[in-house]
Amino acid sequence: MSKIAFLYLHNNKIRAIDGRRMRDLVSVETLDLSSNDITEVRGQGFPAGLQIKDLYLSNNKIHLLEAGALDQLSSSLQVLRLSRNRISQVPVKSFQLPKLTQLELNRNRVRQVEGLTFQGLANLEVLKLQRNNISKLTDGAFWGLAKMKVLHLDYNSLREVNSGSMYGLSSLLQLFLSYNSISHINPDGWRFCQRLRELSLSYNNLSRLDEGSLAVLGDLHTLRLGHNSISHITEGAFRGLKAVRLLELDHNDISGTIEDTNGAFSGLDSLNKLTLFGNKIKSVAKKAFLGLEALEHLNLGENAIRSIQPEAFSKMRSLRNLLIQSDRFLCDCQLHWFPEWLLTRGLQTGVEATCAHPETLKGASIFQAPPESFVCDDLPKPQITVQPETTVTVLGSDVRFTCTVASSSSSPMTFAWRKDQELLRHAEVENLAHLRAHHGGVMEYTTILHLRHVTFTHEGRYQCIITNHFGSSYSTQARLTVNVLPTFVKTPGDNTIRTGTTAKLECAAEGHPTPQIAWQKDGGTDFPAARERRMHVMPDDDVFFIMDVKPEDMGVYSCTAKNTAGTVSANATLTVLETPHLAQELEDRSVVVGETVVLQCKALGSPLPKITWLRNDQPFRPSDRHHFTPGNQLLVIGSAAVEDAGRYTCVMSNRLGTERAHSQLSVRHSACAATPGPSTVTVGIIVIAVVTSIVVTSLVWVCIIYQTRKKSEECSVTNTDETNVPPDVPSYLSSQGTLSERQDVCVRVEAGGGPLPNTHTDNTGVRIRSLLHNVKLAIWMQSIALSSAQIGVLIVCSLLSRCSLPDTSVNRTGQTTLVCSLSQEEAFHKPVKLCPVTSQYTLDTDCEPELRQTLLSNGHTPRAFQSHAPPSGEPVTSRLSPP
Repeated sequence: MSKIAFLYLHNNKIRAIDGRRMRDLVSVETLDLSSNDITEVRGQGFPAGLQIKDLYLSNNKIHLLEAGALDQLSSSLQVLRLSRNRISQVPVKSFQLPKLTQLELNRNRVRQVEGLTFQGLANLEVLKLQRNNISKLTDGAFWGLAKMKVLHLDYNSLREVNSGSMYGLSSLLQLFLSYNSISHINPDGWRFCQRLRELSLSYNNLSRLDEGSLAVLGDLHTLRLGHNSISHITEGAFRGLKAVRLLELDHNDISGTIEDTNGAFSGLDSLNKLTLFGNKIKSVAKKAFLGLEALEHLNLGENAIRSIQPEAFSKMRSLRNLLIQSDRFLCDCQLHWFPEWLLTRGLQTGVEATCAHPETLKGASIFQAPPESFVCDDLPKPQITVQPETTVTVLGSDVRFTCTVASSSSSPMTFAWRKDQELLRHAEVENLAHLRAHHGGVMEYTTILHLRHVTFTHEGRYQCIITNHFGSSYSTQARLTVNVLPTFVKTPGDNTIRTGTTAKLECAAEGHPTPQIAWQKDGGTDFPAARERRMHVMPDDDVFFIMDVKPEDMGVYSCTAKNTAGTVSANATLTVLETPHLAQELEDRSVVVGETVVLQCKALGSPLPKITWLRNDQPFRPSDRHHFTPGNQLLVIGSAAVEDAGRYTCVMSNRLGTERAHSQLSVRHSACAATPGPSTVTVGIIVIAVVTSIVVTSLVWVCIIYQTRKKSEECSVTNTDETNVPPDVPSYLSSQGTLSERQDVCVRVEAGGGPLPNTHTDNTGVRIRSLLHNVKLAIWMQSIALSSAQIGVLIVCSLLSRCSLPDTSVNRTGQTTLVCSLSQEEAFHKPVKLCPVTSQYTLDTDCEPELRQTLLSNGHTPRAFQSHAPPSGEPVTSRLSPP
């Protein structure tokens, strides 16, 4: 036996594999032990040194496969067949056979494939696990099979394919999943096997194909989806399958996809053959096969097709084989184009189409019916007149959708509603019918879908389908949106904080759709904190903060939650506590006796401070002359008296603390006090008179000076005995017209008022000519102005805070002298000494022999001021002593 290469022992009654007898089979490469009674495979059954490449153990009674039982064959074994046994569990890492390329475990009793079960089969290319009743593939079930190309999982009980179970199958080309219970295609399930060339999902429970469910399989060539329950194919479901050449969709429930959907097959740019054999297609829409320009074979056999819209196949320029078998065609004007098009394209051999309407063409082939007989005289196929409307409602309410069609056929009408392209089998539907046109016999049918106490599961797109013997009509899809009024899960609460700290406001709401949260302050959107960038909102949280809180942040904050169902709001009051302080500092006051004085203490703070007043640190008690405004912010003292003077203290206090502010009040006697006198009108008249007198006096002086200068220029001055002019007479006028040096000038005036001499020489040797006559006149007019201006001077003095007006002095002749002392600036270049004027408008003879005016030098401060009290009965005078 040392030279035997192939040993076939099948169809015997071998019960066990004896390792001692196997030692002699050192040259055997193929060992067939199938169809025997072997029950176990243990490690001692295959001793070292064997060179077996193909081992067939199928159709036995093996129920135990010991881990490592075949490790002695690791250097040679390439094919292992264990199908048709009773294996229920494959231990993890049972096979350490690096050269094995094909493993068959089909028709066993494996229920679940654990992760790492097949680790150690690095070169495995074909794995057959069909007919095992496998219901679950755990994550990593096929890890380690990086070179596997073919995987058979058909005839099992798989419900889904997830990405974890396919992990590691990067080289997989063929995947067979037929005859399982898969009802949904997980788009993520193909992530680790994107090189697939053939995928079989036939004989499963698929009911729909959603968009993107197969998009990652860009290398796929063959896709088998026949014998499912697919009734809806979403637009774009095949997008990404640009390499697919064969697509099998036969024996499904497809109808609306071809009758109503546009672009269901878009993305299948290379599709060569499409089978839709044995579906429920009754009509073919104009854009049903949009995107299938490369299609060559189209099988629509065993579909009860009634109508095909014009240009339904016009884009398929490569079409070579079209299969249609139907005896239900509605041979009206809508089908007029079809026979001629088939003949033109040479596709008539695969089409068996017979007319069912009108009666005159019933049973006739479309190729035999005269072209002029394809007319539209009635409405045998339902025509929708009222479409269902999109509705937005609130959770728990009742909703209904209405759909109305018209038809002239007496064929029984069936009504159906779909939600998201899936038929509603247990919906509450109300159907109505009434005759719309008596003569034409047109019946109108209405179907109403009732949805009670709607929830979120009712959301979707609803469509009515009304069908009779001649075809189906599809309404537009009406969307139902179920909303829930917002409700707060976090409600903002009142908050009281100090200035300078951080305020925290919380607000969260739930609803459907998710409500939007917005904040308002005092009913508006003006947030001082936002303008100053002190407000921070957390994007992923339900809190917003106001940093460094200020008094202006105080107010009512409203949190508003809004969605399409409605709006709710909640309010929270933010109270900012602030220590008392003054809006404006208190100032010391000085008033005259009898005046009214107001002390203001405008206090700010939160809560609003309580204000009390102290005088000289003692509680202040109001009287008839003392009043408080509401809140004690103003203290009003009427007719101020000397005893009102003192230190006034404003005490501001709230629960955060107490602050004090002080004001010193001084009450003085009036320096220019006037006796009770005339009324306001009289005073006004006197003021006007004084001003007028001053203006007139000034004009007179201007005229006198002008005339004096003019006459001086006309006079000739000679050096005579009566006129002695010193050799050097200094100028007392500066270039600006002011006296540059202080000089005393004395003018003697005759008391009798007789003619004045033309000249007179005083003790200083200065002669004054006829100018004395004019000076006398000026003094006379000034005396008049002074007499009338005494009252006005009193008023003016009372208006000037720097002016003090002493009591008037009366000399022995009954004449009055008024002296109003001014500041240095106001007295500059002004006369400071006046002699009393007699009633005869002449100078008093008791005055000094000379009338002296003492003038201040320009820009110099007087050195001393002396007041000389005259003898008893003499007029009051004052003068500046010479330097």
